[in-house]
Amino acid sequence: MEYILETRDLTKTYGKKNAVSNLNLRINQGDIYGFIGRNGAGKSTALKMICNLAKPTQGEVLFKGKSRKEMSDLKGRIGCLIETPGLLYNMTAYENLRAKCIYMGIKDKDYIGRLLEIVNLTDTGNKTAKNFSLGMKQRLGIALALVGDPDVLLLDEPINGLDPQGIAEIRELILKLNREENITIMVSSHILEELSKVATRYGIIHNGELIKELSHEELTEQCSECILLETADSNTAMPVLDRLGFSKYTAVDSKTIEIYERLDEIPVLASSLASEGIPISGISKKSESVEDYFLRLTSN
Repeated sequence: MEYILETRDLTKTYGKKNAVSNLNLRINQGDIYGFIGRNGAGKSTALKMICNLAKPTQGEVLFKGKSRKEMSDLKGRIGCLIETPGLLYNMTAYENLRAKCIYMGIKDKDYIGRLLEIVNLTDTGNKTAKNFSLGMKQRLGIALALVGDPDVLLLDEPINGLDPQGIAEIRELILKLNREENITIMVSSHILEELSKVATRYGIIHNGELIKELSHEELTEQCSECILLETADSNTAMPVLDRLGFSKYTAVDSKTIEIYERLDEIPVLASSLASEGIPISGISKKSESVEDYFLRLTSN
């Protein structure tokens, strides 16, 4: 399968420390890919390597199946906003975008107005960027990343420091760019709860290593309400669950099973397992927030 963006064993070493280790990401066209990790996990370093702002120690980045060496020009194909927007603070939003368009060789007179409309900055007039709110600066930074009509947009912690209104504006903009402009988006954050509102797939990075990739549906299943069954041996209990008509369950480990159906039948289930000679050390109803799930995965 060809991915629009893929990394193979992407590694960045500073001195003797690996900031990113053997990163293998796979992003499908049309994804909103949530790149999740605690502060210092390696998110920004990985994004810098993907958009060619940092040179990998080893590994490679592929765009539509081709490495940078195989492509004559990647300029404009991947747009990025890494860390803070690179704004010209004494210029207006229009002037900032005009400078980027000149650099990119874009001469269409209507182009800048369309970008300002997309990020909802059409009414800023002669107001210079230094007088923008943080949310406005972020949206202008995204507009600058859109110059050249990229296929992929990389956003590094775009909601950091924003108030609830600013967070909602960025969230709506991400959805708009994905759905209406057909842009594949990779957005990093340490706030899984917020990303879960927009992302279609996730990659979770911890201490520079990718520890899990999963779809939105898989995340929802992981965090859904279930019966937590603790027994002496999962392998002995599962055939009994089958005979009792349970099919939606997962063996978490050798002594723990999560059951995702018939949640109101805990007393009946406990009695049935006991009658089959299955020892139970615990049975209860469990639910986990996406934040709790993230913290559990990155607790070590």
